[in-house]
Amino acid sequence: MESHSLVPQEPPFRLPIARMRSVFQPDEVERKLAKLPEREHESLRSTYQRMLERGPERFQVKPAGLPDMSALYEDLPNFTEVLDDVKRHVALSQDSRDGLELTPMLLLGAPGIGKTHFARQLADLLGTGMNLVPMSSMTAGWLLSGSSSQWKGSRPGKVFEALVDGQYANPVLVVDEIDKASSDAQYDPLGALYSLLEHDTAHAFVDEFAEVAIDASQVIWITTANDERAIPDPILNRMNVFEVPAPTREQARAIAQRLYQSIRRAHGWGERFAPEPTDEVLDTLAELAPREMRRALMTGFGNARLAGRDTLENADLPRSGGSKTRVGFLQ
Repeated sequence: MESHSLVPQEPPFRLPIARMRSVFQPDEVERKLAKLPEREHESLRSTYQRMLERGPERFQVKPAGLPDMSALYEDLPNFTEVLDDVKRHVALSQDSRDGLELTPMLLLGAPGIGKTHFARQLADLLGTGMNLVPMSSMTAGWLLSGSSSQWKGSRPGKVFEALVDGQYANPVLVVDEIDKASSDAQYDPLGALYSLLEHDTAHAFVDEFAEVAIDASQVIWITTANDERAIPDPILNRMNVFEVPAPTREQARAIAQRLYQSIRRAHGWGERFAPEPTDEVLDTLAELAPREMRRALMTGFGNARLAGRDTLENADLPRSGGSKTRVGFLQ
């Protein structure tokens, strides 16, 4: 079944085309459920029952035609090479029944330059959901693949949850700071990626908790890292690797200006402030990493409001001298 947009909306976020795709086989789940001993494995039983109640069908979405991505290029000026790659893949899938097949990507770059923000914007562009898997805070190797139901406190992994509990067959999964994944002798936290990043083997990914084959072949994978040397070569070889540079000073000023405008438009109190920030404020904001700009602007708006002004001044912005997320600029 395929549905098309009726009225095009403002680019690049037109109503996406959606088809239905099965992400598991219900008869396999029924067999697993029937074999469970009475009054045992209640968590696993509940998982199987939930799967059957929800059914296997999920939306597989893609943009309706080749979307206008100009706003993304302006919002993410240092991601031009990555956006070019996305545009190529979207172009291949337009005017056909094929789903969007995006080669897994690794975004290399300093903290705070907008890698996770890019992933959220990409999910919006494609009309699908996004799930974040923060590897730096991971304490167990089964975060992606789940843990055996024989273990106390076991549960499904993030891939299973995104596909079974989510709405989409092709969600964006962001493995954040993949280079910081800690491994031990028992579990390789990246082990599941060897099959998940291969389109053919991802068709029948088996979560260790549910032990039911899940079709993860349509998942859109984005991994981020600061240093590729900590990532095994077999995983690197499965991805397109992009080195995302820090924005130039002019790009940083443009990012700050657009962020000011978007915050102002998104809030009722925004109409009390001038439509454009001053050059001095832009210069100060441009010294920050993109992820810190929003926080600084919200503080600035609040301080300006307390002072009864409709224009932000440098004094309204938080001091950035001790910030650990400052990034250098490309000249």
